[in-house]
Amino acid sequence: MTVSETPRGWTHAKLGGLVEFKYGKALPERLRSGSGFPVFGSNGEVGRHEVPLTCGPTIVVGRKGSVGQVHFSAGACSPIDTTYYVDQVPGGQFRYWLHQLRSLELQSLNKSTAIPGLSRTDAYSIGVNLPPVAEQRRITDKLDTLLARVDAVNDRLARVAPLLKRFRQSVLAAATAGRLTEEWRGALASAPINSRHALDEILQGQSGRVRVRGEAARVSREVLYELPNSWAWVLNHELAEHDSNAICAGPFGTIFKAKDFRDEGVPIIFLRHIGEGYYSTRKPGFMATEVWREHHQPYSVYGGELLVTKLGDPPGTACIYPEGVGAAMVTPDVMKMSVNPNAADSRYLMHFFNSPNSRKIVEALCFGVTRLRIDLSMFKTFPIPLPPRDEQVEIVRRVELLFAYADRLEARLQAAQTAAQRLTPALLAKAFRGELVPQDPNDEPASELLKRLAASRAAAPKIQRGRAARAT
Repeated sequence: MTVSETPRGWTHAKLGGLVEFKYGKALPERLRSGSGFPVFGSNGEVGRHEVPLTCGPTIVVGRKGSVGQVHFSAGACSPIDTTYYVDQVPGGQFRYWLHQLRSLELQSLNKSTAIPGLSRTDAYSIGVNLPPVAEQRRITDKLDTLLARVDAVNDRLARVAPLLKRFRQSVLAAATAGRLTEEWRGALASAPINSRHALDEILQGQSGRVRVRGEAARVSREVLYELPNSWAWVLNHELAEHDSNAICAGPFGTIFKAKDFRDEGVPIIFLRHIGEGYYSTRKPGFMATEVWREHHQPYSVYGGELLVTKLGDPPGTACIYPEGVGAAMVTPDVMKMSVNPNAADSRYLMHFFNSPNSRKIVEALCFGVTRLRIDLSMFKTFPIPLPPRDEQVEIVRRVELLFAYADRLEARLQAAQTAAQRLTPALLAKAFRGELVPQDPNDEPASELLKRLAASRAAAPKIQRGRAARAT
């Protein structure tokens, strides 16, 4: 909006001619009393102190760190030295000026490359449209009402994402305990073959099995929950391809060297690439192709393998390495498993490892350990609730159908959140164009307010500087 387009009774002025950004004062945490008046840093309230710096309502503006962030204290407070503060505003309408300063996007004035900082000179040069004081009150009342509704909408929308996460976890818990396909089993014409018996038939005469050292992971019966009659608890290595290298983690020791990493070559799979049910290509890393050929092919995946993390919060996050993207190799913190398709569906195993049921087992196995970790031996003997093969397929179908529904809800949620986030700046822009509330011809023009402001500044005692000040 240009000066000529300002609404009736409004005027245009530079921000520096209307408010003063005063410097906050240092108040280290060790010197704060811990009670009394709020202490403000650039990112909001940071403590309490019994002796305030200001005497009444105060607007605090981030000067260092959270540059341009605007906060409000309804009473006296102590802005620290990373902030500016405003304790006098034209017309005394602090809430109006809170909205006005937030609308100016002061954070965009940051010019520092090392420590973010806001120049007071740059802020002062911003032009603003000033309405009459009476209209400031009407704008403030309207904005307070509308922005409270926007905040309420944002709060409600923010609660949906955790609900969707819980929904997905509930689906996985039901799926890997047999509840999701309970009615499906009941509709079968005949009782399914017990999965333990079917697996034993697959394993008969099979050679080249995965080597297992030590005892199987020990888990109490309370953690190994009751399964449907046709299901069975089996050990994870029983579901692997009949290859001694079907389950392994990346290489340790001298053959895995950072000096062999390249900007291109054979992709290296790190923890960050394993998402809950998805494979990420974020921050790719590569192994020199010739080094991979010589040393690392046993630790490689080619498409369709199960990938599970050793570490994390929690460990055991799983995904499937995508088909058709070429060979890659796992790091020591990632385990790969080539699943025997006759015994198990790799997607079913992925869903199990991502389920709350699996995580309870991990917690039980790692009880007393500071940082939860699944080692390779534990992974090979991890207890798996195994349904019959055709029921695994049905479980995967139902889980992915429900997840697709959750994904659609999530997309709608993100669209709604984006729209809601745009409401606040749109409302502020409308308010300061004079379009939010009607003008009243009986309002005293803002130009009169500026005249009084200029007169009060002219009458204020001048601050003595230099030698004269030191002599008095």
